[in-house]
Parts: sequence; C-alpha cells; structure tokens
Amino acid sequence: MLKEKLQPFIKRYEEINTLLSSPDITNDIKKMTELSKEQSELEPIVEKAKEYFKVTESIEENKTLLEDEELGELAKEELKELEPLKEKLEEEIKILLIPKDPNDDKDIYLEIRAGTGGEEAALFAADIFKAYARYADSKGWKVEIVSSSESDTGGYKELIAKIKGQGVYSRLKYEAGTHRVQRVPATESQGRIHTSAVTVAIMPEVDDVDVEINPNDLKIDVYRSSGCGGQSVNTTDSAVRITHIPTGIVVAMQDEKSQHKNKEKALKILKARIYEQKMREQQEALSSERKAQVGSGDRSERIRTYNYPQNRITDHRIGLTLYKLEEIMQNGDLDQIIEPLIAHYQALKIEEAGL
Repeated sequence: MLKEKLQPFIKRYEEINTLLSSPDITNDIKKMTELSKEQSELEPIVEKAKEYFKVTESIEENKTLLEDEELGELAKEELKELEPLKEKLEEEIKILLIPKDPNDDKDIYLEIRAGTGGEEAALFAADIFKAYARYADSKGWKVEIVSSSESDTGGYKELIAKIKGQGVYSRLKYEAGTHRVQRVPATESQGRIHTSAVTVAIMPEVDDVDVEINPNDLKIDVYRSSGCGGQSVNTTDSAVRITHIPTGIVVAMQDEKSQHKNKEKALKILKARIYEQKMREQQEALSSERKAQVGSGDRSERIRTYNYPQNRITDHRIGLTLYKLEEIMQNGDLDQIIEPLIAHYQALKIEEAGL
C-alpha cells in the first residue's frame, strides 16, 4: 500500500528532471524556479522511497534463501537488521507524506498578554518571553521586540516580538493558548501560592498575497505617544492606531518616533492578526467535522501549567509532565516539550491521512 502511495512522487520527480532539461523551460526563469522548488520539496520523499524499495527487495530475497543450507543462517541474520530498518523507514516516510503546513517556514509575530493575576501575570509574561528568547537563541533565530507595554514592577502587560529564522512557525505554532502559572509572588508576605495566566498568540508573518486589505476598511487615528505614567515621549502625533472595521481588530503602535514607521509596523501586525483569525475560523469549521483539532491556536484553551513549588511543567494536550520547570525556563530548553507535541500531532495527521 505504501509503495503505491510513493509511486506518484517518484513519477513526478522524474517528470521534473525531464522538464528542467528542455529548452522551453531553461528559457523561462519563472517556470524553472517553480519546478526547481517543487523538485527540492520532493527530493526527501523520493530518496527515502528508493531506500525503502531497496530494503523491501532485500527482505524478499533473503526470505527465499531461508531454506538454503549454505545461505540460510546468513539470510536470517540479515533479516534481523533489515526488518527493523523497514519499519523505521515506513515511519519516516509517513511523516514526509503528511501535507505540509504552508506556514511552517514563515517568520512569526509572538504576542504575549498578561491575563488574570495582575502584576504577577505581567511578571510571568516577562519570564515566558525570556524563555522563548533563549530558545530562539539556541536555534540561531533573531528576536526583535516590536511593541511592549511594561507593568509597574518590570513585567509586561503586553509584548509583541518578531522572531525570524528557519522553521520558526513549525516549532512554535503549538505554543498558542493560555499558559497558567502557580507560584508564590515576590510581593506575597504569607507565602501563599497564587494562580495567574498569560495568553500567547503565534502569528505567521504574511505577505500581501496572503492577506489583501481594502484601504476603505481601515480607520487610522494618530495621537501623541506617551510612556509610563503618561509622560510624553515626544511632541508630535507619531503614535498610530489602526482599526480594521470588518473584523474589529485594533493595532496600536507608538514605539517608533516616526509616524510612518509606526503605521508600517502596525499594518504588518494587523495583517498577521487577520490571517490568524482566518486560520482559526477554518480550523473551527474543521473541528466541527472531526474531534482531533490539530494546532488550533485557540487562545482561550489552557494548554500548559507551570507549577513552581513542585518544579513541575504540564502540557495538558498530551498529558506530558516534567519535573524540570526551573531548568526549562532558565535555559529556554523548550524542545523537551515541543518535540513530544510535534510527534503527537504528526501521529494524528498520519491517522487522518490514512497512512
């Protein structure tokens, strides 16, 4: 069955090879680029498929030699190595056959908002951002704070950061949702544990072709930016607030001194939020037809609990509990949670695809 599923990929790969050597294509740079991109996307599947076919062929050959007096024992030993290799290749191929998320290679906007818990929630928003920043650093990604609103104690009421790098969205897309923290706040004199929450949104950066905005659908207000305590940051109307009338989405930006730069940044975030809303609506429509909602990104869904007194971090979606909270947060070692999440959702997609 798996062989049948792989044949079209090999056939298409060979077709592209033929097309790329034809004069019509070599003279058409756009078409040549498209075909080369498609070929590079097919290459990992085709390579694994060829390896898989070779292994299955060797298994069949060795099975025919089992009764042979001279070669039977050698065939038995080879089968002990070949059969587990075949199973491993099958699992790897199934993952490669999962339809690719078109956003996986995109950069993202990370949006963290303090929820219930007041100042303690704002402090945890800062802590979780630091963990993401350390994780990004370990992957060689770049982090840029686009907009932030600090609390009185040095936390964040809201923070938007752009994270750029290879496969950012594919690694962080399952972080969207409500993150709950249980710990004793620094301001708590009687040592009582408080429960607070922050919401995280992961929005892929979108191109103009992904989201089209009609200028007539925008309400743009300019005002004088102000810092903490209301003091004026500058004396011109450089801050920008953009409202997308059809969706009601509002983005305000005042971090730059230039009105033009603030407007440019606000529009990019607005597009990302509109795109995220569209994705969420599509996923909600799908979830009404199936129970397994993959990567919903629903901000109201409590996805994880960080319990500091017990040094425990729990991801509720996959029932994963690790007693390494301090280590994970301090070092940004989020792969300990992200890897099992990716494996879980890949398994769901394999099941859905009937592989």
